[in-house]
Amino acid sequence: MPGTKSLAKDSVIYGGSTILVKMISWLLTTLFTYTLLPSDFGIMTNLYAYVALIIVILTFGMETGFFRFVNQTEKYRVDQVYSTTLLVVGGFVVLFLLIFFGFFQSIRPLLWEKDVPDNYIRMVLIILSMDAFSAIPFAYLRYKKRPVKFGALKVLNVILYTVFCVFFLIVCPAINKHHPNWIAWFWREDFRLGYVFVSNLLATGIQTLFLLPEITGFKYQFDGRLAKTMLAYCFPLMLMGLAGMSNQVVDKIIFPAVYPNHALWDHELGIYSACFKIALIMMMFTQAFRYAYEPFVFEKSKEKDAKQAYADVMKYFILLGLLVFLGVMFYLDIIKYFVKSTYFSGLPIVPVVLLGELFFAVYFNLSIWYKLTDKTYWGTIFSCTGCTVIILINVFFIPLYSYRACAWASFIGNALIMLLSYFIGQKNYPIRYDMKTIGLYTLLAGVLYAVYYFVPIRNNTQHLVFNTLLMGIYVWVLIKRDLPLKRKWF
Repeated sequence: MPGTKSLAKDSVIYGGSTILVKMISWLLTTLFTYTLLPSDFGIMTNLYAYVALIIVILTFGMETGFFRFVNQTEKYRVDQVYSTTLLVVGGFVVLFLLIFFGFFQSIRPLLWEKDVPDNYIRMVLIILSMDAFSAIPFAYLRYKKRPVKFGALKVLNVILYTVFCVFFLIVCPAINKHHPNWIAWFWREDFRLGYVFVSNLLATGIQTLFLLPEITGFKYQFDGRLAKTMLAYCFPLMLMGLAGMSNQVVDKIIFPAVYPNHALWDHELGIYSACFKIALIMMMFTQAFRYAYEPFVFEKSKEKDAKQAYADVMKYFILLGLLVFLGVMFYLDIIKYFVKSTYFSGLPIVPVVLLGELFFAVYFNLSIWYKLTDKTYWGTIFSCTGCTVIILINVFFIPLYSYRACAWASFIGNALIMLLSYFIGQKNYPIRYDMKTIGLYTLLAGVLYAVYYFVPIRNNTQHLVFNTLLMGIYVWVLIKRDLPLKRKWF
């Protein structure tokens, strides 16, 4: 079937390029932690947290809206929908820039601490504006079934960003040691973090230039009625996206405002963010799963054994997720060098964040019930509930426990929405999950982790050997009991 083959090919390109981009961005953490101070890393984390939220507002869910209305060919023309979408998002971006740059000195103290330089903020505002506007041309590439250009530009952006960062943070300091006069006209030692934003600005600008064919070459036309209809359709999507993104980044925004020692907030946030990145190994695992799972859900929904298939997927997903958790923790003595030793004081949050990410992934897995029953408003309710809990815990406990409160807030918030989705979902779209097996492996992972945690072995080599034996126990039980490896292959 050509359609199915095309979908599979496009999914591989879209999913593969997106995961590759996230992987490279994740690996950049090593570069940043070894070349920047924790305080610089904290400021960068805070600024990019704002980027994640503001982009959701500026795009306003119009990517999904574009796909929704561009396929209504009996009502609208493709160029009519595309140009209207571009103009709406472009209008939001221009208005945003006018407000922020026009009233910068009034708005700035409300959002950022005094020790965040103005030029950093201005660069970040321009970067996020380009990213927000580019979201629509990228959606158009997907509509025109041009996954190669879509993926190539996404990968080009992160490669350029990496190359520029390596140049400014590694090559230039090396040159400065021996021949400072060669680069004195553009490079300064005290502007290292600034060069991260310069690199991002250059990479995003070049990517935007490559999108010019999708932005020009046609007659722009604004359909007011269509725009009004699209905005009404997209508004709930924007709220859902805003709540969902807040769950991931709101702690990085709140932290400077509530941490009691204003002279150290950036240092503490930098340590938290670096160790949080280690735990994103779990996110990489779940991201790969999501790209494969969502198309599977809707394709399988028409078959009689759909619910059993969903239950099986949930079981194996949790079993493998627990394996990822144990793998990271048992080999943390090696993995921790992903960041510089300056950040090691934050390592105790890693297991908490890992489990929080696993809870969120299970919640995503459970979300099939409200997607298949067209009760997507539950997604907004769950996201807003989780976000509220996370904000409250951060506000009340960061002053007492610093970034440890952020980790536990994410853990508790994600656990709550996971449980809510499970119990409410069982009433609306009951699925008989294999809770016995899931409980057994959760208990096994808990016992193995407890043994790892409480058995003191100071020798690093012996510790790794012991942890490998513990991992072997889990893998042996998994293969012996639940993986289909019992058949004879030879």
